[in-house]
Amino acid sequence: MKSNLEEMNRRLDLLMHLYPWVEMVVFSELAANGPNPASAQPMGGENEQAFAKMAQKHNIWLIPGGMFEKKDGRIYNMTPVLNPEGEIVTRYRKMFPFTPYEDATEPGDEFCVFDVPGVGRFGVAICYDLWFPEVMRTLTSMGAEVIINPVLAHFVDRPADLAIAQASAAMFQSYVFHINGLLAGGNGYSRVVDPAGQLLHDGNVQEELIPIEVDFDLVRRQRERGLLGMGQVLKSFRDRKVNFDVYSEHFDHSYLNSLGVLVKPERPQRAAPQGNTQPKT
Repeated sequence: MKSNLEEMNRRLDLLMHLYPWVEMVVFSELAANGPNPASAQPMGGENEQAFAKMAQKHNIWLIPGGMFEKKDGRIYNMTPVLNPEGEIVTRYRKMFPFTPYEDATEPGDEFCVFDVPGVGRFGVAICYDLWFPEVMRTLTSMGAEVIINPVLAHFVDRPADLAIAQASAAMFQSYVFHINGLLAGGNGYSRVVDPAGQLLHDGNVQEELIPIEVDFDLVRRQRERGLLGMGQVLKSFRDRKVNFDVYSEHFDHSYLNSLGVLVKPERPQRAAPQGNTQPKT
């Protein structure tokens, strides 16, 4: 819950010393300042300037896990994507803040894919975005072969997060880098999954450097021939005969509306005990 730029820089130095062949680095969600909306900065502020220097110094692509961003009088949960020249190629604003807990930010409305020339196409989804298959569906339909998913998760539903990350990789035949922080930044258990849904790394609750090599030929072969030679799910989606009316304004949303307002749960109100409640002696 402070500026972590110096610590991020130290860890990046260590990573690149140990693994100088690394070409892209991902930090966890809101790594720059922790989950503190008061730290919000405008585009081009101190954080992004520091990230640019880190990317240039090590000649790497950098997804620094994000920060709170001030834009047009609103606050967004945003991560920039920087190329090895330190240029911001794109910015992604989290589409699904973890409401009702993440209540200070506005949702973004633009999907994020970017190309590494001569390598492949990447997509970015921040934390809770992964719980919405429409996000993954759109990113992979736009050609994303690797999903970068910075996470700040420290709730008791963490096992569900991990299951969704693994299932998403198989469902969308994509690598998923599901990278969580520690302490105020999360409870660890980062996970990297290949396009067949197989775990390449299953993390723990300590700091980790996770050097994983991406095989783009594997992604393309799986999408062409099927997951382990079987399900060709992206093609099946492409060739579908059904329209999904749930997204239509004419769909009957009465059940969803019956679920009530999206608010934090409150302590249940219990009736006062009746009669004499004095203990017997």
